[in-house]
Amino acid sequence: METLYLLLVIVGAILVYSLITWLYQKKVVKTLTEEEFRAGYRKAQLIDVREPNEFEAGHILGARNIPISQMKMRLQEIRPDKPVYLYCQSGMRSGRAAQTLYRKGYKDLYHLQGGFKKWSGKVKTK
Repeated sequence: METLYLLLVIVGAILVYSLITWLYQKKVVKTLTEEEFRAGYRKAQLIDVREPNEFEAGHILGARNIPISQMKMRLQEIRPDKPVYLYCQSGMRSGRAAQTLYRKGYKDLYHLQGGFKKWSGKVKTK
């Protein structure tokens, strides 16, 4: 019985943590549909936060590749005075990247709902 209570406490803690993270992300980054994303990304900095092999397999035309694993080291490549449009494969990593940028002072952050796998626009492959 004690094991069950411990398991319920752990599951509850994970749910609370997930909820807090989700609410924080909603405050930090605006999630855009593909149409909204397409309407604004040409006037912004378009950043693909996937790893280089994923980027080379196909990316949105005009995107720069700054993998989330290198984000903190490459912040100087991203201007804080211009909007930043982020995307990854599904939307999870771009949300985390936005949180990193927000903590470093970036405020105008957007990411693609559903990520690259939902993108139907022009794609470039290497």
